[in-house]
Amino acid sequence: MKKILRLFTLMALLLGVVCGAHAEFRWGPTAGAAFTTLKFKQDLFKIDNCVGPMAGVQGEMIFPGLGFGVDIAAIYAMQGAQMHLGEKYIWSVDGYGTRRSMLHTLSIPLNFRFKWTRLDGLEDYIAPFAFGGPVFDFTVAHNKLDAMSYAIGAVGLQAGIGFEVFKRWQIQASHVWGMTYAMKAVKLQNFSAREDYWTVRLTYLF
Repeated sequence: MKKILRLFTLMALLLGVVCGAHAEFRWGPTAGAAFTTLKFKQDLFKIDNCVGPMAGVQGEMIFPGLGFGVDIAAIYAMQGAQMHLGEKYIWSVDGYGTRRSMLHTLSIPLNFRFKWTRLDGLEDYIAPFAFGGPVFDFTVAHNKLDAMSYAIGAVGLQAGIGFEVFKRWQIQASHVWGMTYAMKAVKLQNFSAREDYWTVRLTYLF
C-alpha cells in the first residue's frame, strides 16, 4: 500500500512539473458535507451514519487539449458515526450507551483528474469530469470517548465525478474507502475501524 501511494504521489508531482509550463493553475474555496460511517473489523454493535461539514481550498491544474491533470485540496472535515456501544456488556458495564464519535480532520486529497474539454463549445457552459486518488486525513481533534483510541491520521482511496459550470463553478461527489484504521477499541485487541464516507462539494475556481 505504501509503495502504491509513493508511486501515485511521484506520478502526480511529475505530471504537475510537466504540465506546469503549459497549464494554468486555478484555485478557490470549496465547501460541502461528508456522510460518514465506520467499518469495524467485526459487527459487534449497530452503527449509524453521521453528517458533518467540510470547508477549505482546492486547486486544479489541467493539461490543455488532453483534459488530464491533477487536483489537490486542504479541507477541514467533521467525520464520525453514532455507535450503539450499550449493545455489548463489555461497554455497557462501564455505562456506555449510544455514543457519537466525531473526528475533526484536515483532509488532503491528491487526485488525477480527467475533464471533457472538447465538446464543440459546450465545455464553456458545462464540462463533466472524473477523478480519483489517495486521501490523507490528519486527526486534529476528536470528542471525548474513552472507549476508543484514535490514530493521528488515516489514508483512504477516493473516486468521484462532477461537472463544471461556466468554467468557474464545480459540483462534485465522491466516495472514500478507508485503507488504514482511524480508531480502535481500548478494551479489545485488533478491533479497529476504518472510515468510509461520501462527500458532496461545491467549489468556485478563480
